[in-house]
Amino acid sequence: MSFERDGVTMAEREIAIRVKDVRKIYKLYDKPKDRMKEAFGFGRKQTHQLHYALNGVSLDIFKGETVGIIGTNGSGKSTILKIITGVLTPTEGEVAVDGRISALLELGAGFNMEYSGIENVYLNGTMMGFSEKEIEERLPDILAFADIGGYVKQPVKTYSSGMFVRLAFAVAINIDPEILIVDEALSVGDVFFQAKCYHKFEEFKRMGKTIVFVSHDLSSISKYCDRVFLLNQGTLLGEGSPKEMIDAYKRVLVGQYELPDRQEHRDLLDDRELRTAAGREASEGKNPELLEYGNGQAEIVEYYLTDDRNVRTTAVIKGSKFTIHMRVRIREDIPAPIFAFSIKNVQGTEITGTNTMIEKSFLEAVPAGQTKEVSFTQRMTLQGGEYLLSLGVTGYSGDDFEVYHRLYDVMNITVVSDKDTVGYYDMESAVTVRDAEEQP
Repeated sequence: MSFERDGVTMAEREIAIRVKDVRKIYKLYDKPKDRMKEAFGFGRKQTHQLHYALNGVSLDIFKGETVGIIGTNGSGKSTILKIITGVLTPTEGEVAVDGRISALLELGAGFNMEYSGIENVYLNGTMMGFSEKEIEERLPDILAFADIGGYVKQPVKTYSSGMFVRLAFAVAINIDPEILIVDEALSVGDVFFQAKCYHKFEEFKRMGKTIVFVSHDLSSISKYCDRVFLLNQGTLLGEGSPKEMIDAYKRVLVGQYELPDRQEHRDLLDDRELRTAAGREASEGKNPELLEYGNGQAEIVEYYLTDDRNVRTTAVIKGSKFTIHMRVRIREDIPAPIFAFSIKNVQGTEITGTNTMIEKSFLEAVPAGQTKEVSFTQRMTLQGGEYLLSLGVTGYSGDDFEVYHRLYDVMNITVVSDKDTVGYYDMESAVTVRDAEEQP
């Protein structure tokens, strides 16, 4: 896959971080005494199992790029960051870094719990290669960003997790890094501090610095990243735009993570058929290259939008009512199917959505062979612009979550508006302005 940014292809850009065929292997033992026996050569029987935290991962991160790494817990995200920063050594493979790294890994990394906040600032700065004078010059900015008051003179072992991350992030961003690496730590801070940190991300992007961060906050991944890597069980499943990888990640969550080979499907059609089919779908506002998956127990066979006059459309006037329709064929008995929709912006951030379970509108078993007509009616309060609609049929088999059929980005919705407020949607505020009464 070839990526381009600002008219420059990735191949023409300088590499900040290169990871090549990296493996990190741990020996797992059932009992502590087995580890001891093997260490001293007692017994011939192998008592350990090999666990591949990373298994042959290769990736390039370019200078000035903001990159996200996503995946489920245990996928190897933190491990690869620790290898990049030198906290861990790979079992096999090579890592090359071009630039001064500042890293904010898990809480406690790089801090001495017995030292005060200020002492830890000097400790971290010294480890980064700065002189005492250089650290002293940066100290006011660090303390101002951390904003923890007199606690900066107390041992960090007395800090709350929020105070700790404020100081750690303040140090990380104010020692002039060329590469900033952040591992999920921002989720600890309060919402105001998180906003402050993401504002700093935007400032770093404008300065051309390289940012790598791991987060379960998919909205932040979508908003800030140029490119995303998807890991699962130590293996790199794919890389691409935030939207592509977030959609693939959702498939990982339900165990259906084979990435589609769209080119293979395209080869089944000749060019004329492909152009005709794509043109027909596009004229209806439908996406000819939608992403779909599921176990096949149910199938969404039709979908469309109607406006407040019950006319089929893909354009909705802001403030008016509209309805999302889908027709679902049930192929096997399902205890209680959940019908759902969500709406994203064009960057892939989910703006809103709901389902029949949340709305408590349908909680019945459906036998094989039935077809259900499902409709969601609501008022359009999104700002004017282009949006993407996704649909799904899911449910539970015992305690296991099942995806019967999902269609991502099936069609576009154009919101027509003559008044847009700030953000994603209109709060429909009632505004009153009147003369104030004079106080005696």
